[in-house]
Amino acid sequence: MSTPIQAASTRNVKDLSGKTVKISKKVNRVADLWHANNQVVLLLNGQKKLVATTDTVKSFPWFSTVYPGIKAVTAPLSGNDIQTEELLKLKPDVVLTADKNQAEQATKVGIPAVNLMYQDFAGLKRSVKTTAKVLGGNSPKIANQYVKELNGNIKYVKQHLDENTKKTRVLHIVNDQDLLKVDGRDTIVDEWIKLSGGKNALKVKGNMRAVTAEQIIKANPQVIIIGNTTSKKALKTLCHDSRFAKLKAVKAGRVYGNPQGTFAWDRYSAEEALQVLWAAKKLHPNKFKQLNLTKKTQQFYDKYYHYDLSKTEAKRMLAGEEPK
Repeated sequence: MSTPIQAASTRNVKDLSGKTVKISKKVNRVADLWHANNQVVLLLNGQKKLVATTDTVKSFPWFSTVYPGIKAVTAPLSGNDIQTEELLKLKPDVVLTADKNQAEQATKVGIPAVNLMYQDFAGLKRSVKTTAKVLGGNSPKIANQYVKELNGNIKYVKQHLDENTKKTRVLHIVNDQDLLKVDGRDTIVDEWIKLSGGKNALKVKGNMRAVTAEQIIKANPQVIIIGNTTSKKALKTLCHDSRFAKLKAVKAGRVYGNPQGTFAWDRYSAEEALQVLWAAKKLHPNKFKQLNLTKKTQQFYDKYYHYDLSKTEAKRMLAGEEPK
């Protein structure tokens, strides 16, 4: 039985796996071992509490541009496995993760672990709010503001798409290294495609699914979006691929690299708030003529990351390009 003093020094947080996790009342040292969630910590102004991160996050050009301090944060991982001795040296109050095994590894050595993994927009909102609850301080207020903005952007897109708007057939390719790996239905990618007035060109379900060139040719998408590359490179890659050069999207030049900011906008990202606007404008340019995405991106970075993103930087980001 805990004494009143012990009880007063801890609190409970329910993570996204449904587990109740007992954490310290005041969290000052955070080990965030999920790439995507480091961005959420940054959004919630908790980056100075980070004592552990991942090598992937440290390699993101826009993340280190916005928060150069990430370069000095330790990454105590070997593949997906925690190097527990390394982690214990960092004395984190909590581990944030999306990996069940990591959560178990941390718990075994006495560090509370909060699982934040999600698969849809409802989960994204819960994940942001749960991270805010862990961080404490002003973070819950920022989380509520962010969720309100995300909902507002979704509503804005919906208001500009009437019932007669023809849904654009969209193919989302994971990256330009493998043009046959796509994101199918029942995914967060599929969710923003729908919200932006599109429909998935393929019937396959799930993330990062292998398909055939024949399936893509038969679907003949009107718009193709490729993750982890620039718009210039994405179009060039497809134009030079004899299998896909005659596709409707390629011939019309409607091939785009998905924007990448402090994290890729297309999956597990707080910048999904911008993704829905970007995708809507790409799918239905005539209905979103008034939408200034450069300005919206600048405002988002100023408001949440306290970073003065220049017009040139915002345009580079929107084209999937790295900072100069």
